[in-house]
Amino acid sequence: MKILVVSTSARTGLPQPSAELIAAGRQLVSGKEGTVAVAVLGQDVAQACRDAVAFGADQVYSVENSLLVAHDTDAHLQAVDAVVREVAPEVVLLVGDALGTEVAVRLAHRLKTGAVAYCSSIRSLEGDRLAFTRPIYGGKAIAEMTVEGTPQIAAVTARSFEPLPRDDARTGEITSLAVSIGSDGQRTKVLETIQEEVTGVRLEDAKTVVSGGRGLGDGANFRMLEELAAVMGAAVGASRAAVDAGWASPAMQVGQTGKQVAPELYIAVGISGATQHIAGMGRAKHVVVINKDPEAPFFRLAELGVTADYKKVVPLLIEQLKVQMSR
Repeated sequence: MKILVVSTSARTGLPQPSAELIAAGRQLVSGKEGTVAVAVLGQDVAQACRDAVAFGADQVYSVENSLLVAHDTDAHLQAVDAVVREVAPEVVLLVGDALGTEVAVRLAHRLKTGAVAYCSSIRSLEGDRLAFTRPIYGGKAIAEMTVEGTPQIAAVTARSFEPLPRDDARTGEITSLAVSIGSDGQRTKVLETIQEEVTGVRLEDAKTVVSGGRGLGDGANFRMLEELAAVMGAAVGASRAAVDAGWASPAMQVGQTGKQVAPELYIAVGISGATQHIAGMGRAKHVVVINKDPEAPFFRLAELGVTADYKKVVPLLIEQLKVQMSR
């Protein structure tokens, strides 16, 4: 079985979600004959190609084109289509972000096969067939799906797999693949790219996340969470309700329609715990909930729950943390 991982490269190296998919591929071919190949798309991708080998790829296909730098679905679709037809994999795994998900379903249509979006886990069936799981009904249930056609395509949610330890002693074949991307196939044009400003720890990479919701009552109260996060070296997240109210940036939203996080510790302040929010942080190892509503659904997930007004709890927590850190 040949598994092809598609990576849209960052110039500084292979993005973590791509390393996670390589780990998924290695898991699927374990104990059977199979290879894990990676198509690295972008510009100046040499470092990302080396990273792919170090994280477990057997073969790497370098696809360089200036049109693959921007978030251009049409250009990426053409490139991925060409690579798949060249490599002929049984399985294609893409990162389940906005770009990867759109490419996955459009690629499936072109190749007359099927695709599973928002995939959260994969298991092997008989032969080269796979079963993919994904949340349905707003995260209230989990469905297991199979793809009858070939290749089997899935857009996998970030943080669904843990990357393998980096091994720079690994060897793998890196091949430059020339792919023609025609302008006639591009229906959109990127006019401007605005880089999101990130201060402190990136939400997706944070080992500790402090998130606030509608229960904060006002956007100004997020400053209290920011102070707590600064003391803990954490990132600040938000529920969709807080974002919709204009209290927090959309870049801070955690949930099914926001960012997926899997920290060591997740502290939810004033968040009821809707299934859509849980879908974005359900893989957190430890969960602490602070909410004055004892019936908040989030308490069912909490390892530690505090039923109290957060305005009394959070300042005390900040104070105690500062005392501990000063010792």
